Amino acid sequence: MIILTDADGVLENLTHVWVELLNETYGRDVKYDDIREWDMCKAFPGLTREQVYGMELEDEIYNRMRPIEGAAEVLKKVIDAGHQLYVVTDTPYQIFKQKMDKVIFKYYPFLTWKNIIVTSNKKIIKGDVLIDDGIHNLEGADYEKILVSAPYNEYYDAEGNGMHRVHSWNEIENVLVKMGVL
Repeated sequence: MIILTDADGVLENLTHVWVELLNETYGRDVKYDDIREWDMCKAFPGLTREQVYGMELEDEIYNRMRPIEGAAEVLKKVIDAGHQLYVVTDTPYQIFKQKMDKVIFKYYPFLTWKNIIVTSNKKIIKGDVLIDDGIHNLEGADYEKILVSAPYNEYYDAEGNGMHRVHSWNEIENVLVKMGVL
């Protein structure tokens, strides 16, 4: 099988670090749980789009990012079971190499450049399963969908829209077992 996984918010804690750095830089007190929409600007009124999204281009964000607990173990099991695994990401080209070196390849040493796909339209990538926190990446796509819970997708009816909602990599592993992947 071809298993696809997002990076941001699924393999690493980008949004947590992003909020932390925006708070430090602009004297705000926004919590991760306050991020109720995909557009981060909504949680930081008064800041420009350039201020909010420019933070994603700062090297410091990648120095602070950490892996999501349990992800490496489950992904290694997927590979060991003989499946193809790809990280599908919409990482900006300006910081792509830094992110891969400082986060993905550091915490997931069994992954190489051959496991990375960069695209802003994940629906065009053929796969059997996609693990993602972005509803827009899962809706209308032609694969089994695993929605990783986050404050910005909390009220979305995942089950009603043919998705498996999960809160941890332990739950992701359980879904993959039920699908016959593991």
